[in-house]
Amino acid sequence: MPSDGKDTNSKNQPTRKLTKDAKSLIIYFSRSGSTELLASKIAQETQADILEIVVKDPYSGNYQKTLSRANSERENQNYPELDMTVPDLKQYQTIYLGYPILAMTLSHPLTAFLKTYGARLSGKKIAPFMTEGGYGQGDSVQRIREILQEQGASVETITKALVVDGNKVDRADKRVDKWVKQVQ
Repeated sequence: MPSDGKDTNSKNQPTRKLTKDAKSLIIYFSRSGSTELLASKIAQETQADILEIVVKDPYSGNYQKTLSRANSERENQNYPELDMTVPDLKQYQTIYLGYPILAMTLSHPLTAFLKTYGARLSGKKIAPFMTEGGYGQGDSVQRIREILQEQGASVETITKALVVDGNKVDRADKRVDKWVKQVQ
């Protein structure tokens, strides 16, 4: 999706839908709205609960500024501070992790989430999905695996990732449907 110039959700209430019965949870970070749209498509297919990752200092609507910040965060391993409450995750069997690829790797808000809450994902099936702008998934799935191991999480399965060009999320329904069936 093209940027609307208001690329972060800093002015909106974070997406948070938590029920008592869902067996799957979608945890995602979205900068431009593409990953959020992809998360909503997965939610329609799965009836999963949803939890949006929120950072205290939102990323700029200007892509070049965001890229510069992402590169600096990666080089210094100084990841953004989260501004969210994470519920008890015991009821969930599958965790869908969604993120944009920034600087050819896992987005730093998801890195911060995994470094803070990764141990809580122990024993879960992890299903990564991402939006990208031409460079593919980079090392993002490997980074998820590494961070979860660092946090002491024993992860049964990390599924094949769903990778969608951020400009084509609105036309990805068939790919989402096929991927969700493989995950379930």
